[in-house]
Amino acid sequence: MKSLKYFIQFIIIFFFFILFKLLGLKLSSIISGKIISYIGPFCRPKKIIYSNILKAFPNLNPSQVELLSKKMWFNYGRILCEYSFIKRFRNSKFNSMIEIKGQEILEKLKNDNIPVIFISGHFNNFELMAMHIEKSGINLAAVYRPLNNSFLNLIMENIRKKYICKNQIKKGISGTKKLLSFFKSGSSIALMIDQRVSEGIKSNFFKHEAFTTTIPAQFVKKFGCKVVPIYIERTKNYNFKLTIHNPIEYTPDDTIQEITLDLNSWLEKMILKNPEQWIWSHNRWK
Repeated sequence: MKSLKYFIQFIIIFFFFILFKLLGLKLSSIISGKIISYIGPFCRPKKIIYSNILKAFPNLNPSQVELLSKKMWFNYGRILCEYSFIKRFRNSKFNSMIEIKGQEILEKLKNDNIPVIFISGHFNNFELMAMHIEKSGINLAAVYRPLNNSFLNLIMENIRKKYICKNQIKKGISGTKKLLSFFKSGSSIALMIDQRVSEGIKSNFFKHEAFTTTIPAQFVKKFGCKVVPIYIERTKNYNFKLTIHNPIEYTPDDTIQEITLDLNSWLEKMILKNPEQWIWSHNRWK
């Protein structure tokens, strides 16, 4: 029964991908945003989303929480549409759509040729971050979580490997081994630190304990590497601003717990900057 449900979802989304290409990016962005704004709340429990928002913004009233949720879904719809045009985003002629702040940091990292850990979260069109890092000439391996829908996952894996980052590593224990292999061979690592993980540790996130990945902290402790935060925000329609922050250097005395908490604090600041551009539907504090 679940396979049939996933197959139907696959057919519907595949149809929309074709429709978006016919309509063009400008019109599709608005249409997709409106569609997902309507059907999104039926796909994920409102209770989880509203609970998550209130953990970060405890003083919001119900109407404000609902408005933030609607804006999130509209933004999510735009991201979905943009997968149909990911090849165009990859092309150099579309660089004008992405303002880059901190490109000199990437250039220095490339010239130094020393692998680092890029960290970020599911901000807006998060796929464009790894894409730009790789386009800048940095050897990169990106961690991703496979979709539950195996039919859709095949498409997404193909898109990611072809246009976003050719070295894709599945999240999990086996993926961690591959991460080590890539890193030791000189590849930097890009991963999202905002999803709940069972193999992590409890760390404060908006003053509530949440299971958080310790992979960046473990790499820091093992290799003494730098951590480079990267953030993307939608500035208007399908235009973005991508910010590469200065590398963070931790001392040998910093513990895994301290490093993880520090990175969670960075994540909080980025979420607060544009709360409607973060995906609140993850069951982050379960």
